[in-house]
Amino acid sequence: MQTITEETKKKVVKLHIQDGRTISSLAAEYGICHATVSNWVRAYREECQTNDAAKSEYKLMQENRKLRQELAEAKKENDFLKKAAAFFAKEID
Repeated sequence: MQTITEETKKKVVKLHIQDGRTISSLAAEYGICHATVSNWVRAYREECQTNDAAKSEYKLMQENRKLRQELAEAKKENDFLKKAAAFFAKEID
């Protein structure tokens, strides 16, 4: 049985909450049972209910995830507009 450090637990929880990684992918990557990862995430969310520092960190991770998603969407839209502009520029010539 492998010993998991607190640092690794926090890293896995952060990857799930902030980066949107699935519990299944994290469990497979770190060689940990799916239920164990799920328990870590649940325990962290419960800690956020009573610990203001953890609650603040949790909100920052969620906001970071949201902003990353918005940035990715904006990049897709920008790429589309560039292609459309190039297409219409060819039509004019």
